[in-house]
Amino acid sequence: MFVARSIAADHKDLIHDVSYDFHGRRMATCSSDQSVKVWDKSDDGEWHCTASWKTHSGSVWRVTWAHPEFGQVLASCSFDRTAAVWEEIVGESNDKQRGLSHWIKRTTLVDSRTSVTDVKFAPKHMGLMLATCSADGVVRIYEAPDVMNLSQWSLQHEISCKLSCSCISWNPSSSRAHPPMFAVGSDDNVTYTGKVQIFEYNENTRKYAKAETLMTVTDPVHDVAFAPNLGRSFHVLAIATKDVRIFKLVPLRRETATTSGPTKFEVQVMAQFDNHNSQVWRVSWNITSTLLASSGDDGCVRLWKANYMDNWKCTGILRGDGTPVNGTSGQPGAASAMGTSGTLVSQAAVAGAVSAGRAKAQLMPG
Repeated sequence: MFVARSIAADHKDLIHDVSYDFHGRRMATCSSDQSVKVWDKSDDGEWHCTASWKTHSGSVWRVTWAHPEFGQVLASCSFDRTAAVWEEIVGESNDKQRGLSHWIKRTTLVDSRTSVTDVKFAPKHMGLMLATCSADGVVRIYEAPDVMNLSQWSLQHEISCKLSCSCISWNPSSSRAHPPMFAVGSDDNVTYTGKVQIFEYNENTRKYAKAETLMTVTDPVHDVAFAPNLGRSFHVLAIATKDVRIFKLVPLRRETATTSGPTKFEVQVMAQFDNHNSQVWRVSWNITSTLLASSGDDGCVRLWKANYMDNWKCTGILRGDGTPVNGTSGQPGAASAMGTSGTLVSQAAVAGAVSAGRAKAQLMPG
């Protein structure tokens, strides 16, 4: 049994993204009204807006949290061709502002000549790094050399993907056997070619090189998400396109130790679901990578789970307006142990999965 709870988000236009912090107690939303709102969960389980401010001069496509080790830090990206980094300042507030947190802009990243479509902080073991991707087909990776001074960011890498980029995901694996890696998706609907590319960092050249293109994904891609890696030797990548796809990337053993090129992968399709019967906009994993949530233009969030045989099945359907769905495939309540799995925010379909006290959700215009 899933419980839907409505939040009056009070955005003046479409909500494009929602992002939970590491602990799942804070949430950020962004919208075409050019604002970002921060929400805090109170002890009674209610969400309260604690900050709202105009962030950009165009639609804000994505918002994301840094790991709390680096403080309370957000990044946003926009149609106005910029990305921005924001930090919460907790100072002595006067009576008028008590209860409202104060977020200040630490930097604006202005290297893109076109809309910045996604922004993601790197896994924390890499330090405070930020990747952006743009409609001009370039992925840019920035680093804050001094984590105490978030106004200083240096552009470390510019990687051309040859296709307009729509989404990016870091591989979260912290294993020494896995070099830093990210996947980038394209919503280009002109060229008939692979729309998801995997890039890997090479220690020798100190550059990112393309390791793989998923040639079977030829339709526009709206979201990509690497699954959390809990000691696996292989990688799992979920893709939101005209359907939901889950890929397994198995690194092939290098022939010789002197091989300096990027890792080669055996690419396997683990699952493919067209149950949304429409464009899929977001895919999101829980912390143990046992549950995948997807949201689509059908106004539903669908939850996917694998059994011990690695067969993926739908374990729950959440309708964006909170009404029950008839004919849910899979056992009713099979995923109910996951906690509050759906939230409706201002007429948007939310894909959410909560596990082990940590929430992860994505939100799209419904």
